[in-house]
Formats: sequence, C-alpha cells, structure tokens
Amino acid sequence: MAFAGDGEDAGDPVVLEITDTSSAAASGAPSLPCPAPVCVSYLARFDPLPSPTVAVRADRHRLIESSSYFRALLGGSFSESGRAYVQVGCNLEAAVQVLRYLFEPSESFTITPDNFLPLLEGALFLAVEGLLVECERWFRTMCSQTSATIVPLDFIIEVWYFAQEHGVTFVQDICPEYLAQNLAHVISRRSFNKIPYGLLCSTIECPHLTVDSEKQLCEAILYWVSENTKPCERPNPNSVDDHLFLLSKVKICLLPLEFATGTKRHWFDFGSNTVCTILNLLKDSLKTLMDAIADGNMEGYCIRITEYSKNIVLSGCPQITTAFLYISVLPTYLDVSFKRRIVSSYTQFDDLLYLLLRCPWIDEIDMAIDKSTITPRQSVVSSSSEVLGKLKRNSRKYYISCPSYDRQPNLVFLNISRLTLEGRDDIDDVDLLKISVLKNSLCYINIRNCTLLTDDGISNFLLKCTKIHSMIVSYTSFGNRSIQTLHDMTFNIQELHLGGCKGIDAAAMSQLMGMINNTTFLCLRETSLTDDALCKFFGSSLEYLDVSETVVSMSSLAPVIRRNCNLNCLKTAGCRSLLFERDKVEHISGNKYGDFLQEIGSTCLEDVEMGWGFCPIQIEDLIPSFSKVRNMAVGLGTTLAENVLHSLPVICPFLESLTLRFQVISDRVVRNLLESSVNLQVLCLHYCLGSLTSFIFQAKAPALRILCLQWVTPWITNDDLTILTKNCNLVELSLSGCKLLDSSCQEIIASGWPNLVLLHLEDCGQVTLGGVSSILNCKALEDVLLRHTGRGIRRSIVDDAIRELPLLRKLALDLCDACEEGYDSPSNAEGKMMRSLRMSRCKTLRGSCLELPSEGSSKPVHKDTVVLEWSSTRMTTTIVKERSVILFQKKRECNKSIKPPLFYAWFEIAGYDV
Repeated sequence: MAFAGDGEDAGDPVVLEITDTSSAAASGAPSLPCPAPVCVSYLARFDPLPSPTVAVRADRHRLIESSSYFRALLGGSFSESGRAYVQVGCNLEAAVQVLRYLFEPSESFTITPDNFLPLLEGALFLAVEGLLVECERWFRTMCSQTSATIVPLDFIIEVWYFAQEHGVTFVQDICPEYLAQNLAHVISRRSFNKIPYGLLCSTIECPHLTVDSEKQLCEAILYWVSENTKPCERPNPNSVDDHLFLLSKVKICLLPLEFATGTKRHWFDFGSNTVCTILNLLKDSLKTLMDAIADGNMEGYCIRITEYSKNIVLSGCPQITTAFLYISVLPTYLDVSFKRRIVSSYTQFDDLLYLLLRCPWIDEIDMAIDKSTITPRQSVVSSSSEVLGKLKRNSRKYYISCPSYDRQPNLVFLNISRLTLEGRDDIDDVDLLKISVLKNSLCYINIRNCTLLTDDGISNFLLKCTKIHSMIVSYTSFGNRSIQTLHDMTFNIQELHLGGCKGIDAAAMSQLMGMINNTTFLCLRETSLTDDALCKFFGSSLEYLDVSETVVSMSSLAPVIRRNCNLNCLKTAGCRSLLFERDKVEHISGNKYGDFLQEIGSTCLEDVEMGWGFCPIQIEDLIPSFSKVRNMAVGLGTTLAENVLHSLPVICPFLESLTLRFQVISDRVVRNLLESSVNLQVLCLHYCLGSLTSFIFQAKAPALRILCLQWVTPWITNDDLTILTKNCNLVELSLSGCKLLDSSCQEIIASGWPNLVLLHLEDCGQVTLGGVSSILNCKALEDVLLRHTGRGIRRSIVDDAIRELPLLRKLALDLCDACEEGYDSPSNAEGKMMRSLRMSRCKTLRGSCLELPSEGSSKPVHKDTVVLEWSSTRMTTTIVKERSVILFQKKRECNKSIKPPLFYAWFEIAGYDV
C-alpha cells in the first residue's frame, strides 16, 4: 500500500495542480490564482476540499512506481515529463484519496464505505494497479460478512451503478452474490425498490439465492415491480417484459395457496395461473415430480436450500410433500433414472432422517397441526371413536426407530434443540419416550393439545430430557407427577406454559410456584392457581404472564407485577376475584384500584388482556405503561370510556391488534381506529353496544387483515361489503347478526377477498339460500362456519367442501340451513387436511325475555352440536352442548356489575336462551 514517510521528503518532488473536472460549478467559475502547494499529509485536514483546484507536493519516483498514469506523464522521454509543476484534470476527491493512500502510513489510512468509490474511481483514472487490487480485496471481504447489516444497501446500489458505468467486473460479480445470500434481510430495507433491474435479475439468478420461503421472494418481486411501475404513464413494452421475466423466476408451485389467491387482486393473470398450478399439483404431486425429473425440469420444484439457509418456511403449502424436501437435497450429479428410482421409493424411508443427514445445520423441527380441543366449558353429552381403516400408523413418523441410529443419536440429531408437535393427538406415551433420543440436544418441547399423552408419560420423558428449559404443555394431562419431576430441573426452566392443565391440584401448584423463580415466560390460564400459590412465586425475570380464568386477586398479583419490571405481556381476562380481597393473604393498603393500576403503570406492556380489576381507568393511568402496546383485548369487567377508546391511537401508537368485548362504541371511535392506527391488523368487536353506521366502512385500512364483527352491525348490506372490499385486504372475516345480507354477498366476498383463510357467517340473513358455490371459489379457505344463513345448503356440502377447498381444516354447519333434511357424512376425509366437522342442531323457543309472545312466534336456539374429529389413526364423534354452559358462566360474571336490561340485551342479540 503506502510507503513510510511523506511525499515531500523525497529528493525529486513534483507539484500536482489538480483541478476538479467533475464539478459543474467549477466549469463555469472564473479563473482563480494558483493555490500554494501543500504536502500530502495536509490533505486530511481539508473538510471540505478547497474546490475547484488543489496544489499538492509529492515524490515523483513514488508516483511513477505506483501509477501507470503518472509513469506515462512523468517518466516519459518528452520534454514535459521533467517539469516540476504538472496540471491534472480529474475528480478532485478521487485524486486526493489516491494520494493519501499512496503516501500516508498504512496504519493511519483505511478503506471505508465512505471513501471506497472515490478510491476506486481514482485508481481507475490514475491506473493505480495496487489500489485496484486492494479495493477488490476490501469489497470482497465486506460482502462476505455473515451479517447483512454491515454493508448498507444504498452503498451496494451506488457501487453497482458506478461499476456499470466504468466496467468494473469484480463489482458486477460480488454485488449479486452478496444480495442473493442476504436477500431475506435485504428485502426489508427501505431502499429495496431502488435496486436496479439488472442487479435484481442477477441476484435472482444466482445459485446461492437464499430466502426463508418462495413466498418471501415473490412478495419482494411484486413489491419491486409495483414500486417501479408509474401508474399515470402508459407502460413501456420493454418494462412489461422485464417484469414478466422477474416473475418467471418464481417457483410458483412452492407458493402458499392463500398467498397465491391473494395475488389475484392486483396480478390476476399471475395469480390465476399460480392457483391452477398448485391445485393441479395437489391432485397428484408424486406423478408431477416424476414427470419433471424425466423432462429435466426438476429445478422448478426444488426448495431453495443453500449453505446460507437459516430458516425454511413451508407453512400453508400442503402441495409440498416430503418428496419435495427429498429432491431438494439430492446431489445434482445423479442421472435421471437414478433420481426417478429414489423419488419413487422415498416413502419407504424416513425422509425426515435423510433431510437431517443431508442438512446437519437444521436445529428446529415444527410438525404442529392446528387443533382446537373441546373446551371444558362445553358439556360433553357422549363420545365415541373408531380406528380409520385406510390408514396405518407410521412407526417412524415422530421418532427414529432404526437401531443403528438409536445407538448413536448424537451423530444424526446433535443439533435438534427445538421440537414442536402441537396438536398431534395421535402421539402416545411410547412415541414420546422414543423421541427422547434427542435428550442430548433438546431444549424446547411443544406438545400442546397432544391429548393422548398421560402425566406418567410426560414425567418419564422429562426424566430423560434433562436439558429442556422451555415447555409448552398446555391442554395436556401434565399434572402432579410431572411437577415432581420438574423439581430437579427447575433452576433451568425459562418458559413454562400450563394453560388448561386440569391435573394439577392446589398443593402441587403451590409447590411449583416456589420452584420456578427464574422463569421468563409463564402461562397459568385455566389452572388451579390461587392467591396462596401465586404468593409463593418470588421471581423477578418475568416478561410474559398469563393468569386468565383463575381465581387470583390483586393481593397476590400486584406484588408479582411490582417485582418484574421487564414484564411486557400481562393477561388477566376472566379473573373475577381481582375485584375482591382474600382473607388468607396480606392486605395491601390503599385504594384497591389505585394500587393495582400503580403497579401496572410501572411496567411497559406490549401485550395486555384486561377484564375484572381494571375499572375504572383514566387516560392518564394508561399513557405511561401502554405506550408500546401492540396487542390489546378488553373484556367483561372493564368498561373503557369513549374518550379512552377514541384516544387509543395516541395512547398506543404501535397498536396491531384490538379486541373489544361488551364495550360501548361509536362511529367516531371505530372510524378513528381504522384511520389513525396505521399498524392495526386485527379488529374484533364482540357484543358491543353503540350507534355504529356504514360510515365506519368508508375509512381506508390497508393494514387490516382480520375483521370480526359479532352482533354489532345488524345494518350491514351488500353495498357496505363492497365498499369494505375496496378499503381493506382481509384474510379473515367473521360476521354475526347481519340480517340484511343475501346470497349476492357471496360473490362480493369471493371476488373482493379471494385469499380468505377464515369465513364465519352466523345469523346473516339469506346468504346461503341459493347454495354456497361462490364460497367454494375461495380456494384458500381453512376454516368455514355457516349458521342460520339461509335454508339452501345441499346434503353433499361436506364432500363438496373437502373436494373444492384443499386447505379446509374446520367446517361448522347448522341443520337449520339444510335444504334436503340434513347433511351426508364425509366419504373422503381420510388423507385430507380436514380435522374437524361441527354440525349444530337447534330447538325452537317460543317468545323471549325482550319481546312479547305472539301467535305462532318462534326462535331457533342451539340445542347441541355433533363434532367429528380426525387424527392420523382414528375418527372421534362427540356430542356437546355449547351455549347453555357459556350462558351460565356469563350470568355469574355479569349479574353483580351489569343492570339486568343491559345484560339481557347483550345475550338476547347473540341468540342465547336467556
């Protein structure tokens, strides 16, 4: 790089008068007297440079040795080469940076993103070969860093433009490689849409392109195309071709169906083609793969797995089978016939095992299934189950049974630290024990809703896997024996979720609370937690606390909140005892509301669920602790005044999800929420009173994705839904009590929100009077509920829905809507996504408490529901009573704080038998 000493110390100095030719101002500026020469070391003091001309004294021999430009200018045989004063016209900053590089000591001069381009430009113009090599080495090193935050995207773009203009080939090679390896991080940058088309193309075509999912890549391309298309100008044919070329690089068969249907809103042709491709693939994915291998077109079906992959997200893609993972990790040098033989026989092996052998960096496996159990509040009338005849239990589905690997588990599963099996209700104690082969690495286990597991089975598993520090065991048989097992490993428990675990008695819960003082995430909702037990918890590291639906009071909860200053999530919905003091615990002096809110005010919450104990609330009480709230749920027992609700966008500027139950709302409140809460993605209004009108739907809410309106908007018409489709892009829609809707609203919903994954319509006029054909066009639907929506649903609805909606997992119907005396049982649910089918039956109730009985008047009221649930091995049939139990609970909660007329009004509009 640089030699020791300064340029003026040499025996043959030369003065370089450098004039900035890159400055527009300099070209038109009047002539100025020649500046006095300065030494090179003085250049570092200029800030800014004294443009347009600088005179620098430097060593002639060093310039000749380092630069081909100066070698020709100063070392030639012509007369000018011997002059002691030479004029040079170039980019002044570039020339100054080159001189500093040549003459300053190496330890005091470094290349940085700020001086890289001037150095590179100067090295090119002055032909400094050593500096060109140094620039390339520095740029390669910078772009090889593992963290994408080291190199700013704006810098990459600027360097790319410069390289394109000056033909710097190494930059044109490095930039696409860097962006390809870090695209998952780069697409979140604000300047992503500024990436030049050529650079983006080179990036996408790079073999090392690394993304979390194909959806992530497609979203990035669609965003770039949208931002680079001027809406007011006629599209350029070349630009249209460019955009189509970018989209052609997306492997559309690997996209989630829900995302593909959503693209039809703005990219209809692309979205329609993608949806058709995915639906065809779902019919016979193995045959499609075999044909692709034979045609040499397997690349379009390979998941993007590279040496830089950290996350592989395949959620929402039922068309991606194990075979896709298999071909994605096959060596590229295998011939076609061998690949066909391997793929055709992949089902004979544990492919999960093969994937782990080929990709040893994988450290997390998520095999969760969304599975809602029958909650304790639903009274079970009867239950039966039968083994499915067509399906055989796969002994290698959740564990490795191969003896050779059982003997040496560390060699294969050394990195598996997180395992999620949520909803896998076909896993039993034997399976769980075999999963303990992961005992040397497993730190996190999620077995929520694994209903076949027993307390003994979970306890035996924990005895073997002693390194576990995070456990999600909600709604399982986790109980007293498992707590005894935890006694020896409590010092390491960081996360513990016990929601709905009814097998823990009060004594065991008290014992547990005294053992988990280092826990940061604690969920105890719907458990036997009492004040006595909570008082035994002295931890101060909590970040997440959920005690919903327990009997704890302020006396025990307030001290916990006081000690845990880092608490950012607090859920206390349904804790009716928060209003009362307990005799067996120490009384907290002062006003019971004030003390509790004072403790809340000392925290900085991000997630909060409020019920009893949070009323009354003033705005000034909320501002300190709610300024960072992202998710808020307000339920029975808390009443927020209109001024508080209207101020929520100011109080909670980051609000993303809001659920209001039994609140009094208005147009002013809801309209302000939709317009001012720019991050709001979820809005759920349940049983709220107030004077809402269609005015609320005129507000644009581009971020809103989930809308639930239960018994709050009875005036909604088809026209209102049409307006709503233009102002928000929903993926979940729940409507109850919208009596004015008719069958035409199906097409409005299907065309306006083609990417819906959830649709719940209850007591919504005559929506299904003419059938459900348009609803079945929403191909991404996973959860459908239709109750009291019109007597027009045919007997074959279940089989039709399973056939037309490949992602359907939950279907809820009401016999009141059947046009042919009922519904046929499903004939082809096995092997599909279908998990539960609920068919409700009603009884007729004459009159009601809020209306005068008249001749022949009647009203349907839910009687019971038949629930069919499928696992991989069996089908369970259960009859439950839904609403009578819920009503009884709500009556007990409401009758002490709500006047009877208001109480009956809430439940009468919801269709409860009051």
